[in-house]
Amino acid sequence: MTDTSHFGPLAQLVGEWEGEKGLDVSYHHADEQVGETPYRETITFKPFGPVDNGTQQLYGLDYKMAAWRIGEDLSFHTEVGYWLWCGGLSHVMRGFVIPRGSAILAGGEVAPDATSFTLRAEVDSDVYGITQNPYLFEKARCIAYEVNISVDDDELTYDETTTLQMTEFDEPFAHTDRNVMRRMAELEVPV
Repeated sequence: MTDTSHFGPLAQLVGEWEGEKGLDVSYHHADEQVGETPYRETITFKPFGPVDNGTQQLYGLDYKMAAWRIGEDLSFHTEVGYWLWCGGLSHVMRGFVIPRGSAILAGGEVAPDATSFTLRAEVDSDVYGITQNPYLFEKARCIAYEVNISVDDDELTYDETTTLQMTEFDEPFAHTDRNVMRRMAELEVPV
């Protein structure tokens, strides 16, 4: 059996995942109202590491996801990035870019053997933060991000909230996504 302890809680994410129970709750500009979009999704987590930052050592997962509205062939959302484990800090980090012109580095303290955890980012934070292009900053500014992850063997569940300050609303709007994924393929973890 391969020793994956240097990946901390990320070891359980390694592989290729699929889920068809996705639900996106967001503002639909064409309808000028909040709506729900069911979706299917694939996620791939490929392990790498170590990465040395001076005395800090990180192990990570290359991360790629795509989502399709149920019944459609073209993806409506994609992400690329990294999930990182810093055993010295007991922190998980998720850094990803969305092709709408925004980037998020979310993180938090997580036990090395955790099967559930939460990561957060806030705009203007120097540690776990959010950046976005000028259009989004003006029209749909992301001010906070939170994701809750739970893994049970070959099932991955997530629930995430992207809090936006949108021109359509006086108060911040909670754009949410959630899905239940199943592992479709194992990937080799480097030793």
